[in-house]
Amino acid sequence: MSENGLIKACLALPKLFRSTLNRLVGSPVLVFVFIFILAFGIRAYSWKRIPPLLPSTEREMGAIAQSLAETGQFANPYVIETGPTAHLPPIPPAILALVLSVLGRTWQAGYVFWGFIAITNAAAYALIPWIAGKFEMGRTAGLIGGVAGALIMELEASTHGEGLAGFLLALMLAAFLKRWSNERNSCFSSFLLGLGIGISFHVQPPILLVFLGYIAFEIGWCKMDRKFAMSGALALGAVLACVPWAWRNYVVFHEFFFIRSNLGLELRMGNNPGAAATYAQMDRDGHYYQHPRLLSAEARKVIELGEVEYMRRALRDVLNWMKENPEEFLRLTFLRFVNFWFIPQKLSPAAMFHTLFTILAMLGVRRIFSSLSLPQRMTILTPLIAYPLIYYLVPFMPRYRMPIDWMIFMLAGVEIRRWIAPESQARK
Repeated sequence: MSENGLIKACLALPKLFRSTLNRLVGSPVLVFVFIFILAFGIRAYSWKRIPPLLPSTEREMGAIAQSLAETGQFANPYVIETGPTAHLPPIPPAILALVLSVLGRTWQAGYVFWGFIAITNAAAYALIPWIAGKFEMGRTAGLIGGVAGALIMELEASTHGEGLAGFLLALMLAAFLKRWSNERNSCFSSFLLGLGIGISFHVQPPILLVFLGYIAFEIGWCKMDRKFAMSGALALGAVLACVPWAWRNYVVFHEFFFIRSNLGLELRMGNNPGAAATYAQMDRDGHYYQHPRLLSAEARKVIELGEVEYMRRALRDVLNWMKENPEEFLRLTFLRFVNFWFIPQKLSPAAMFHTLFTILAMLGVRRIFSSLSLPQRMTILTPLIAYPLIYYLVPFMPRYRMPIDWMIFMLAGVEIRRWIAPESQARK
């Protein structure tokens, strides 16, 4: 190629890039596929360095899944056999158990299970441009956020269904925004939406907090026809989705509770003498964990008392500690809040990128807040406010934030888009 031809080709590159970008953002299907392949490919490529391994049976997830695969019982999450459990929500262990029942504890099973995790994570990031379009944030902003999510690896293995929860939460946001903008809602569609949301509780129970926030806003603000009938059908669907698991727990434990039994234990893990704001810090400090997964004596208490009574006593112990140590409890809660949003405890490039994008997301919210309608504001802010609430009370782990990480990338994309384009072009 001649020198002039090379110069012309270089000059044509920006035009080609803009043309490709416009074509990409102009097709929701094409941009979804692009981000999905990018995210999945990067995660699959990382397996060359660290081959996929199944969750260990030394942890609750692996132990329950192994029990399900071998005996059909949702049981034995602790260091010795303690019988039926509700320590975890049922869907993530059931997915792992399905893989184990077909392939056993083999390397093939590891690839299948981690492939499922990569697919759900990639799907959540691939939805970002579509969701951004629903909120009129701009297709390019959504593309930037989706690509950022695809490129930046998760800080922790999302083996407990965090990617699936993020994907379901994205669909939930879009569904509520459409619901509040559409006068053609029906009781049947409301019931189906509630049913789907109720199922998502069995992946990550904190989604309930988002749902309650949406219901409260809908009842207090919406002017849709037959509002109370619509909200009632929505709530009915969510309740009915929870009935099978609740009935199983009642038959086994003779008590009703929401999805999981272990709230008292989790709170006690993070609120006791010598506790720190993160599990990583407590591990470095050699902190003593009073947990039946680690201590045979505690597991025997579970057998003696029953799981529900054991957790009830743990809750009573931690509430007494909180009353006696309010300043320490508030200090730990504040530090957990800081860790949840800014992840300062792990100084790695990925952690720094997550922190940077959190700051950019805050700037993005500030930039677009005044231009959003009230339903759009509530749809965006409710998950960011409600979903993390329970995690401010327990020691922080990076995977706790993963279901809303896609929102962080989307809002950061808004801010980045405003930096690289004139205000008049920012919504394109």
